[in-house]
Amino acid sequence: MMFSTKAEYGLRVMVELARGVDGEPVPLAEIAARGGLPLAYLEHLVARLRKAGLVDSRRGSRGGYMLARPAGEITAAEIVEALEGSIAPIECISQGPDGSIICTRESDPGHVCPTKLLWTRVRFAIVRTLQDTTLADLLVGVSLDGGLSPARAAAAAAAQLAALEPARPLASGA
Repeated sequence: MMFSTKAEYGLRVMVELARGVDGEPVPLAEIAARGGLPLAYLEHLVARLRKAGLVDSRRGSRGGYMLARPAGEITAAEIVEALEGSIAPIECISQGPDGSIICTRESDPGHVCPTKLLWTRVRFAIVRTLQDTTLADLLVGVSLDGGLSPARAAAAAAAQLAALEPARPLASGA
C-alpha cells in the first residue's frame, strides 16, 4: 500500500506549522518554497485540513496558517484520514459505521474471505502506528537540516517494530 502525495505533503505542512513560533501563523508560500512543494496543491490540502479542524488561518499581511491544537494532540492518523479518507490496505476492505471491518467479497451469504484476517491485521497495524504518532513526536526526531538523524531513525524503527505483535513461530514439518 502506498499513501499518495496528499498524505506526504500534508504531513510535511503540518510539521512545518508545528515548528512555528508561539502559534504565529506561517505563510503557506514560505512552506512551499522551503520544501520545494507546489503552492497550489498545498492550498488544496490545507483547505481539507482546515475543514477537518486541524488548522486555523489568519488573513492579512501577517497571515498564514497555524495548528488548531497543540502538536502533541494531533495524530498522524487524523491528518492522513483528513486527506486520504478511510485507511484500507486493499480495495475490498473498509470500516463499517459500527467500526467493524467489512470485506466486499463477503457480500454473498455464506462466503468467507480467506484473507480478511491478514488484511484486517495490516490495516490495524497501520492505523495504530498513525494513531500513536503525534506531530510532537515527529518534531523530536527532526535534525536541523530537516532530515531524521540516523540515531533517531534507527530508534524510531526499533520502537515501531517492538510495538507490533510478536511473530508467530512457523510450525515445524516434523
